[in-house]
Amino acid sequence: MGIAAITGAVLAGGRSTRMGTDKALLQVDGVRLIDGAVATLCGLFPEVLIIANDPQPYAGLAVPVHADLVPEKGSLGGIYTAVAAATHPHVFCLACDMPFANPALIRFLCTLAEGHDVVVPRTAEGLQPLHALYGRGCLPPMRGQIEADRLKIDRLYAAVRVRYVDEAEMRPFDPELLSFWNLNTREELARAQAFRARRR
Repeated sequence: MGIAAITGAVLAGGRSTRMGTDKALLQVDGVRLIDGAVATLCGLFPEVLIIANDPQPYAGLAVPVHADLVPEKGSLGGIYTAVAAATHPHVFCLACDMPFANPALIRFLCTLAEGHDVVVPRTAEGLQPLHALYGRGCLPPMRGQIEADRLKIDRLYAAVRVRYVDEAEMRPFDPELLSFWNLNTREELARAQAFRARRR
């Protein structure tokens, strides 16, 4: 499946409770997390969406913002909204708090879409469902989970066709697996800032 048949979606609707403020608007090396995520996906996909319940902070990005179809259903609800809103049959979903997402790795993951409803990385830390590809075949089981208030994303995988992608497959594209570094606390944000400064 070509990348031209895939939509990119930035998931920016989280509550950011551990960070204490909207993570999407925080900066690493002078760039807001939301801006970096949108730029990464716009460089790859013909259609990019933001999933967030308040469109105002993203008004200047020229990217459609979609509120959750079913409010208060966490990341699963955001993924469901992204897949339902997309014009393409698969959606690559990226959490807004992953500042080191690697375009080469994303492109590789998307090459695995054919014949699968989900393409999800699996690292030593576990599954990475917020840096993963989802197809329209996920919509009915996701809707069922949402209606049952069973919101753990990995529960979806038993009901759909999943391609797990392990570290050995991903390291040629992202040797340090930095793509999966996500920022939940002020301390993690400070470490990311310091890391980016060292790399610069």
